[in-house]
Amino acid sequence: MNDGQNLFEVSTAFAGVEWQVDEKADRLIREGAVPPLIVVGIDNTGKDRIREYMPHRSMNPMMLRVQGRHYPDFLMKEVMPFVERGYRVAAGPENTGLGGSSLGALIALYTAMARPGVIGRLLLESPSLWVSGRQLISDSRSVRIWPERIFLAAGTAEAGSAERSQTVVDDVRELAAILRRAVLSEKRLRLVIEDGAGHNEAAWAERFPEALQFLFGA
Repeated sequence: MNDGQNLFEVSTAFAGVEWQVDEKADRLIREGAVPPLIVVGIDNTGKDRIREYMPHRSMNPMMLRVQGRHYPDFLMKEVMPFVERGYRVAAGPENTGLGGSSLGALIALYTAMARPGVIGRLLLESPSLWVSGRQLISDSRSVRIWPERIFLAAGTAEAGSAERSQTVVDDVRELAAILRRAVLSEKRLRLVIEDGAGHNEAAWAERFPEALQFLFGA
């Protein structure tokens, strides 16, 4: 999961709000709702986070020297081998998930599109689909291989105004429609539009148990 600082500890989380991923995953595992799993938090680079998570140049926000195109190689040539060397993990897309929120969701989506067949479970919370002139929405129309399960969510209060929030929701719904046309059934795609939810760690943390159960549950 991207933005690892926000997942496990209040002391490192943005605005002091964490996802409580460790406690929530542990509870679901103990209840038998999901199989035993390892959640790897990949920290962002702080001041260069936007550049790190953007695969395409953008005029809004202005970002011309982006690094996101290197992210799939970083994940698959550095992070995943590191985890496999240190932990007993199951291989294959059915046992491999990737997720994030905001720009962290954007780069997760890009990675799944750029390296088809590697990521089998995809968590997209409030993805910033509007950046780079909605480039990823356009590119997604030609993708033929998608993860086996995708959890896609947003709130109706994502931005500072009702109009901007509606644009975010519309983008998420458009991506969901593209995924459905790619023959993703309800069993493979879960779309959640939460009334009144904002663009923040609290909202993403609240939906995390549902996401984890959908992605890795029976």
